[in-house]
Amino acid sequence: MFDRPATGEKAVLVQLDFGEGDFAERLEEFRLLVTSAGAQPLAVVSGRRQRPDPAAFAGKGKVVEIADTARLYEADLVVFNHELAPGQQRNLERDLGMRVVDRSSLILDIFALRARSHEGKLQVELAQLQHLATRLVRGWTHLERQKGGIGLRGPGEKQLETDRRLLGKRVALLKDRLKQLEKQRQVRRRARIRSGALAVSLVGYTNAGKSTLFNALTKADAYAADQLFATLDTTSRRIFIEGAGQIVISDTVGFIRDLPHALVAAFHATLEETAQADLLLHVVDSASPDRDQQMAAVAAVLDEIGAGQVPQVIVWNKIDATGVEPGVEHDECGNISRTRISARTGAGLALLRDVLAEVACSRVRPVEPADA
Repeated sequence: MFDRPATGEKAVLVQLDFGEGDFAERLEEFRLLVTSAGAQPLAVVSGRRQRPDPAAFAGKGKVVEIADTARLYEADLVVFNHELAPGQQRNLERDLGMRVVDRSSLILDIFALRARSHEGKLQVELAQLQHLATRLVRGWTHLERQKGGIGLRGPGEKQLETDRRLLGKRVALLKDRLKQLEKQRQVRRRARIRSGALAVSLVGYTNAGKSTLFNALTKADAYAADQLFATLDTTSRRIFIEGAGQIVISDTVGFIRDLPHALVAAFHATLEETAQADLLLHVVDSASPDRDQQMAAVAAVLDEIGAGQVPQVIVWNKIDATGVEPGVEHDECGNISRTRISARTGAGLALLRDVLAEVACSRVRPVEPADA
């Protein structure tokens, strides 16, 4: 059980063990996600199952336990650390008599809270609409107040059909706006390629320290905090590296295990920056006991967005919390594979700059046709 905070929606957390392992680490991450969304995690209901129940995911007996726990703590909602099918969610809300949120909806909600730029907000809204459209629930009539919504309701048309039509129109509008922004980004990318500057993207699990490292390397003031998904909007800066010249470094959104597919699809244009990079600095929280699973989750997302083959250097961050000395490691072929640093204290940053200089000097720079 968790201590009861003073504010926010009161939530009962549900995490079932299907034998994946790392139960404690997943539960702690789940608690941080719920807190990041502004809710109060009051209690956890857990249990072991071989497979999800087709009707209610958790099974009848467990649903009764969840209901009893929710009443005991006077909860406002129940949050599952699992992806729920639309039918399972509806059945649970009927049986529990309260709102039920699954993992994907939770992550999408956090993204909606964190988005700051115009493009970021459009991407999050698109992901939310695409995800919620699968639920086929009422409640979309607020879209009538937005552009294109008036006049769509026909005489005698069912509410759900109206909702679908309003939703589809809004999704089409968002996609069109994002395509326009993607074209602008492509123009900037061509200019970067012509300049010959090495393009470096910081990637990694959420809260691994990417933004702290970005600020340390570029002397920027990108928002960095000890919370999940502190950064959503890609930020790029040019820095000068001795012996290599100008390098463009981009800070990107953090990844997480089981990242909703709707979110990956909506953020495609932003994540494409990662796939187009010359080098990825894969920032790892070396102090996390779950670091191997986190690295695997990042690798899975990189494969999904077409960035799995981009050259990588592992940045073993937060060595100030582990007592490890700064350093550079090489693989059996002599290539740089890992650097050990602390973005917070600055230990090892000079070594990382040397690594960037070495990569910049060794790569074969592409030459674009003059009329491109």
